[in-house]
Order: sequence, then C-alpha cells, then structure tokens
Amino acid sequence: MKIGVVSDTHSLALPRQLTEDLKKVDLIIHAGDFCSLKDVEAFRKIKELKAVFGNMDDGEVRKKFPESQIIVCEGVRIGLTHGHGAPKQVMDAAKDTFKDEEVDIVIFGHSHQPLNKKEGDVLFFNPGSPNDNVNAPYFSYGVIEIDKGKIKADIIKIKNNG
Repeated sequence: MKIGVVSDTHSLALPRQLTEDLKKVDLIIHAGDFCSLKDVEAFRKIKELKAVFGNMDDGEVRKKFPESQIIVCEGVRIGLTHGHGAPKQVMDAAKDTFKDEEVDIVIFGHSHQPLNKKEGDVLFFNPGSPNDNVNAPYFSYGVIEIDKGKIKADIIKIKNNG
C-alpha cells in the first residue's frame, strides 16, 4: 500500500508535482490545516482521504474530521494528529497524544518542518508543507509504503512549486 502524506496546505495552490504524485497512491493522509472545505474536496477528487483538523481549520472542516485518530493500513497502526505548540515541541505533543495507544507510526504536522525519525519501534513522520515554508527549509510532502508489515517512509522535496 502506498500512502501520500500531506499537511499544512493552508488554502494555497497545490504544486503540480504533489497532485500528480497523489494520483499514484492508494490513500491520502492529511495532518490538518486545510483551512476550508474547498481544499478538503480538492484532495477527495484525487483519492480516498483520511484526515484530522488543525488549529487553522475553519468550523466546517472541524465538523468533518476528528482532532486525532488511528488508521489501520495493512495491519500497521498509524496515529494521526495535527500537533500543537512551538516547532521544537510538536513531536513531543504528537507523542503525548498517542502515549496510551499501540501505534507503529505517528503522523503529525503543524511545524511545517519535515521529519522522518524512528524512536524505538515508532516512526514519527511530519511531511512538512507543500506550499507554505514558514519555519520550513523547503516545500515537501511524504510517501509511506507498507508491504507485508514493512514500512518505508520518504520525505519528498518539491522541485518547482508551480
């Protein structure tokens, strides 16, 4: 199974590289901060979407998605949350959200800083933002592949934001 992972799109135009790559995945996971339902629908037109709301999402988005959830893909448990707090504290906040759950991956956003880090048996994954580089070194998104319980996760840098 191939999963496209996105966060913090903030109602900004989506780069062509991102939309083309998302057509090739089985599922899109968005870690919040769409900002409006129009942006949610843009992703739903591409592929099946699982998501949570972020701190910048309007009330309509908040009605559609939970603040956090666990998604199971091919037996792999994925904790999904937007995150909160200062950029250096977001991973700790995401960890705290799932501290009482058995998860294999924790996906979060909020900081706009790409992260692909394993701690113990848990992969912590932040795709960054594909179109808003506040606090981020570059525009990015993620791809996670799950094959027979094995997880391969990559941060993808966007070459041209057009």
